Amino acid sequence: MNSPKLRVALALGAVVGAVALSAPAAAASPTGIVWESACATGYQCGHLDVPLSYQDSSAGTVSIAVGRLPATDRAHKLGTIFYNPGGPGSSGRFAPALTPFLHERFDIVGFDPRGVGASSKIHCFTDPSQLEVLQRALGTFPLTRAAEQQQIADTRTVTDLCAQNAGPLANHLSTGTIARDLDRLRAAFGEPKLRYYGKSYGTYLGETYASLFPGRVGSLALDAVDDPVRWSTGTGPMSYRLQGYEDGPRALKSFLDACASRCTSDYDAILDRLTTGPITVTDTAGRQVAVTYQSAIATIHNYLTDAQAAPQLAAFLQALADPASRAPASAGGPPDVDSLLGGGATLCSDAANPRDPAVWWDYARKADRVGRGFGPYDVYKTLPCATWDVSDTGRYAGPWNRPTAPILLLANRQGDLETPYAGAQRTEKLLADARLLTLDTYGHGSRGKSACVDASLDRYFATGSVPARGTVCAPDRGPFARQQQK
Repeated sequence: MNSPKLRVALALGAVVGAVALSAPAAAASPTGIVWESACATGYQCGHLDVPLSYQDSSAGTVSIAVGRLPATDRAHKLGTIFYNPGGPGSSGRFAPALTPFLHERFDIVGFDPRGVGASSKIHCFTDPSQLEVLQRALGTFPLTRAAEQQQIADTRTVTDLCAQNAGPLANHLSTGTIARDLDRLRAAFGEPKLRYYGKSYGTYLGETYASLFPGRVGSLALDAVDDPVRWSTGTGPMSYRLQGYEDGPRALKSFLDACASRCTSDYDAILDRLTTGPITVTDTAGRQVAVTYQSAIATIHNYLTDAQAAPQLAAFLQALADPASRAPASAGGPPDVDSLLGGGATLCSDAANPRDPAVWWDYARKADRVGRGFGPYDVYKTLPCATWDVSDTGRYAGPWNRPTAPILLLANRQGDLETPYAGAQRTEKLLADARLLTLDTYGHGSRGKSACVDASLDRYFATGSVPARGTVCAPDRGPFARQQQK
């Protein structure tokens, strides 16, 4: 499948990736971008000032941090692709190369959305001790009514602190406003039409942009697709409406089928045991870790977002079943709390949610009957929206079918716990001109997992052409392929 162009791009990328690029000359600078002298190797860093409010020009400005990964073939550059990795609340300033060909022929520009990373942010906490309640409140779910009341109280404490301390930016963080920032970036880089790759929440940002600026859509590749109608409107918590938990059992079955004789433990028996209390495991770094039912579900959920993490998930389940087995050591440091809460403000500004936190319990129970554990884990993600009164006059909630150039959708049909496959199918029908390309695996996101998918991305950004309707790509590797090669 590799064309000569792709082989050349791979070779060039290996050379360029090792070289730090200086900031661009002033004469070549996009209008309004202020370039910075320090940046990550291979990237050019800058920032763009944009209005705090697009409805009130007197409200001041905020800063959007950008990072440009230059095309390696400057003489034959085709343009600029803008990038968002998802979230909301995730930094996107340093975009990946996407594919070897796209890195060769396009500048790839990432940015931290307002509220995130190096862009202007909110600050909810004034004392480090206040972080303790955040750790209790977020990323978990209650199993008892007493625990539910405690989680509601802790969550309210967090949202009260945000209401007191976050300042005016908290009410200007909707995706509609961020899409207007993206249009300012497009113009600053001199692009008449937007070329864009967005993953997960980044697909909702792309859908919003296409609806606000349909005539400025060039090529929008949306990977791991959110249903914009269910994101923004409807009854019940938004996290219930999206129904990612419905893909949990499907992704788990795909994993267990692939695991076969490698997985000797009984999955449901492990969960049953965890409902009686934590299990202490020893990880590969020699640390003892108490695993609760909730933390086990969160870990399983995270491993199921990438089929290539199947060996780690198998080891984790084995460690829960057998104390003599080692669990994979967890990676990563503490989260950027301000960015996390900035993303929360975006989510709560965008989505219709109930104002009574007590209703989450019943919705979580309903979801749990569909996807054991995954249901309440998903549903309680939006509990802060019940008590955080943020609203943005720049919010956009449809219509979603305005005529545009063709939009490419990517989705995994064996189960995606973050953005379910059924949502991608609905979105293909919702948008005026969209084409769904399916990858036959489970997990979250399709780019980089299949030569077939990546070649389609190359063709789409180079020519605007989309695959035939109903096209299904195969992954390059199965879930345990690396173990099988050893």
